[in-house]
Amino acid sequence: MNRASKAAGRVTTPRRWLNRTVLGIGLASLFSDLSHETVTVLLPAFLASLGAAAAALGTVEGVADGLSSAAKLYGGWLADRLRSRKRIAAGGYGVMAVAPLVIAAATVWPVVLAGRVLAWVSRGLRTPARKALLADAVTPETYGRAFGLERAMDTCGAILAPAAVYVLLAAEADHRTLIAWSAVPALLAVLAIVFLVRERTDREPVKTPFLRSFGSFSKPYKEFLAAVGLFGIGDFADTFYILYAVAVLTPKVGADQAAHLSVAFYVLHNVLYAAWSYAGGWIADHFNRRLLLASGYVCAALAAACMLIGVESYVGLGLMFALGGMGVGIYEAVEDTIAAELLPREIRGSGFGALAVVTGMGDLISSLLFGWLWAAVGVAGASVAVLVPMLAGTGFVLHLATCDHRNRAAD
Repeated sequence: MNRASKAAGRVTTPRRWLNRTVLGIGLASLFSDLSHETVTVLLPAFLASLGAAAAALGTVEGVADGLSSAAKLYGGWLADRLRSRKRIAAGGYGVMAVAPLVIAAATVWPVVLAGRVLAWVSRGLRTPARKALLADAVTPETYGRAFGLERAMDTCGAILAPAAVYVLLAAEADHRTLIAWSAVPALLAVLAIVFLVRERTDREPVKTPFLRSFGSFSKPYKEFLAAVGLFGIGDFADTFYILYAVAVLTPKVGADQAAHLSVAFYVLHNVLYAAWSYAGGWIADHFNRRLLLASGYVCAALAAACMLIGVESYVGLGLMFALGGMGVGIYEAVEDTIAAELLPREIRGSGFGALAVVTGMGDLISSLLFGWLWAAVGVAGASVAVLVPMLAGTGFVLHLATCDHRNRAAD
């Protein structure tokens, strides 16, 4: 094959960062999040209608999350091994569209478990391929904006879905019907990938065996994963903010009003999460990315510190939720940006899969640690315990920022 024909078979990286591929992936994230957040909001009440207790909900979510982490590892390896990452992404979104129909048809909770596992495993398989496609669609100088926009659009789904469910339930819509209809936005996510995303064709698939594929990461990337993992051991689930707000507000305004106010605070959290996902990504294209990542970690640590000092006023609670939303918005976008920067194109799938597992395991460990310690010694003691790894991870990232600056100066 001559040079001209080779060039004709390649799709070059577009000059404009906001291109059809970036838009298609962003829309897919928005529609997919609308779908699965709708199911998430309705799931506790739906399981209760089937006669299932809290233990069933814990089993459904725990098993699904665990299998999703394993799927991300395999999905990352598969994304590097197969020529078409777009097919993996589209297929994952397609299976996600089937999962709500399985759940809606359930009459016993194990069927709900099957549907949730189907959704989360497909989500795990498609995530590394989607991120690799996104990194291929833009230049290194605009990674931050591309990943920030995708995170922002994903978070918009988390804002819109609960609001829509609230309105529809007020109009006496049926839980089972709403879960079934959530398959529609999931299908739209598939169409966004199929018709908008363009995949570059100048990548050679790697043939590295599964277990060996994760040993090929560079030292800087392994250090980055270690820093992310260390911080993640303390980075507990955002729902603990809601639990804390309910706990401190109930003696003042009663349980019902405390529940409503906590949801309002959580909306504030998600709005800032969405806004800072894009803002953080944009800043990452113009500023030291590791220092920016550390600033996101500091915001999250300050939110945990609000629980340590026992904030109870509306202003204090608003600050806690705002810091939490800003922190996660910044660090999620910047973590993906740094990963894309450090990973060679050929193994980006495996790299993003490893990052997803590290963050997922951190979420699991930190939430278990925080929850059990809260029950045993109180929220202040739990906050101290999680702040230690959060601050240690922040310090590690600052160390990496210093090393990166020295290396650039030497070059």
